[in-house]
Order: sequence, then C-alpha cells, then structure tokens
Amino acid sequence: MPNTNNIRFIQGNEACVEGALYAGVNFFAGYPITPSTEIAELLAERLPARGGKFIQMEDEIASMGVIIGASLTGNKAMTATSGPGFSLKQEAIGYACMAEIPCVIVNVQRGGPSTGNPTHVSQGDINQARWGSHGDHAIIALTASNHQDVFKVTVDAFNLAETYRTPVILLFDEVIGHMRERLTLPEEDEMPVVGRLRTSVPKGVDYHPYLPREDGRLPMSDFGSEHRYNVTGLYHDMWGFPSNDPGVVSELLHHLVDKIENNWESICLYKEHMLDDAEYILISYGSSARSALHLARNRRERGLKIGVLELLTLWPFPSEVVREKCANAKAVLVVEMNMGQVIAHVKNSVTNPSNVFLANRVDNQLISPADIKAVLRMIMGRGI
Repeated sequence: MPNTNNIRFIQGNEACVEGALYAGVNFFAGYPITPSTEIAELLAERLPARGGKFIQMEDEIASMGVIIGASLTGNKAMTATSGPGFSLKQEAIGYACMAEIPCVIVNVQRGGPSTGNPTHVSQGDINQARWGSHGDHAIIALTASNHQDVFKVTVDAFNLAETYRTPVILLFDEVIGHMRERLTLPEEDEMPVVGRLRTSVPKGVDYHPYLPREDGRLPMSDFGSEHRYNVTGLYHDMWGFPSNDPGVVSELLHHLVDKIENNWESICLYKEHMLDDAEYILISYGSSARSALHLARNRRERGLKIGVLELLTLWPFPSEVVREKCANAKAVLVVEMNMGQVIAHVKNSVTNPSNVFLANRVDNQLISPADIKAVLRMIMGRGI
C-alpha cells in the first residue's frame, strides 16, 4: 500500500518538477513562457531550499547557454520552455549535441508557428525536436500522457542524458502540463538514478574528454577543476581541439549518431494497451493518447477489437516496435494534434503504409474520442 504522505494531486508541470528533483537536478535556468512557467516557478522555490541554484535569464538563448555551462561544471542542469523559446534554443542544443554535454530541455507544447496560441494545446514540435538543430546528429525526446509517466520519463531523461552525454528533450503539451491528477511519489532509491560518470584520470595526467570507454560512455571532468581541456562546437579530436581531418570528422559524426541510434532498444519506451488480439491499432502519444485509450476501451465493450500503442519515446523513433506491433492489424490509425508529424514515420515503419490513417486536430483543441471514432468509421466503411 503506498505511503499516503507520498500522494499528490497536482498539475503535470508539477509532476515534472518532482521527477527532476528525484533525479537530482541542482541547476535550473529559464525564462517564463506559457504553458511551462509553473516549472520555473516551482523550482525557483524548491531548488534553493535543497542547496541548488535557480536563475531567471534574460531570454531563452541565454537560458540554454547557462545550463550548458552549469552541466560542464558538474551539475545536473535543466531548462523549460514552449514553442517560441524552443526555437530560440536550437543553436545551443546543437552545440550541446556536438560537445556532448548532458542536460534536459522541457518543451510544454502550444499552438504555433510563431507565438501561435500560448494557452492552448498542440503537438506541433515533434519534428522540430528531431531536426531543429542543423547538421547530422541524433537526439532523444520523451513524452507522456499521464502524471505518473511524466514523473518517470523526467527521471529517465536525466538518466539518459548522463548515460549518453547528450541533451534530452521532454515533449509534453499544454493539456498534460495544466491538468490535475494523482501522482504517487516513489520512495527514495525505489527508482534508479544515474549519476555523473567522472573520469578516474588523476590530476596532472593527460585527460581525453572525448575518448569513449569500451562500453561507449565518456567519463567527464568538472570544467575548471582537476583537468584543463577544450570545449568547442567545431569538429574536434579526442582532446577537444578543432580538426578538419576527414577521418576525425567522419568518426565524430558517426559516434554522435551511433551512440543513440544503435542503443534504441535501451532508449525507446512505449506502452501496450489491448494489443494481443487487436485488429485496429491506434498509435498515439501525450494527451492525444488519453482520448485514443478512452475510445479503444469504449469500442471494446461493443465487440470491436481495438488496441493502443502509446509512444513514450518519440526520438529515436521506435520503427522496429511499430513494425512488430502493427504487423497483423487491418488498419493503423495515428492520433496526434498536428498536420501529421508522426504518421510519416509510422508509414515508413510498417509493411503496408496504405493502411495507415490519420486522426488529428490542429485547432488548438484536445482531440476527442468522437474525433477519432469518425475517422475509424470512415476506415471501416471502406471495408478495411
């Protein structure tokens, strides 16, 4: 029986804060922006009380730069924003990818492009999370549809950032951020928390900041402490110094991509709902998945075999999982609140892309079970 002292009735943004604190965040920098502002407000109070640091920066660009610096000096660092601020952070996110700096970026999505609709829901930043920063690189982006999972994937985000020395993006949305529901906080040490892997190279001995161990992990040295080393956004060698050598460039780019894409099985999180005998499969994520799951349960009661594949990891995209789970489906319906950003990757994953359909809304309103049912009726009317 859970400890009732650990039960909360809170917003999703608050659940994210609880997850970050559980994971050991000790530095936050950000700039207020709807609908993520509660994350900054709460950490402004909670972090100093725990000996951590909070700073409100003058803009989103500076916020991203500051958490990069904080992470390099040994802190678990985080920022939070929404669409317009996420756009401003992209150059620095690319820098963190290149320099392999662990950090967590929360994007509570709202309508866009530009300032769009600050107070309503959207899921329009999925492809931006993957391709927003230029050049060849890989990225990790997680999401969730309920507060218990918001807490968990926030802890996961910090763990993955430290394990793979990479920025990790949390793609929530306004509905998840602002709705209230129950959260049960785990006991201390109940969930694994990955700490910073620091180098064992003693002071005064040559330290290679970009030389992976046999397991692929790169031990770090807190910048400004035991070792002097170079950090750059340029192509660089194992010492961190810029290099134009084709072999060095090729090896570095492959490393940045392979360390994530080759470990997709360890990174990709998903949930199965009633998939064992499903003839129709709904693929969804974030708050859209709540409506998909509601419809599937309702239709099950009427004899229609519908299942839901809920994605918790959006990048790297779990193509193999989608292919396997949808192999025997009569039709696949992707449920999302954008013009179809995930459906393209689903179609590329399955053996019969012509049987993949889209149920969406792009009017800043939560997609409803009735919206999904209308598309499902159209599919079944075709005899699929």
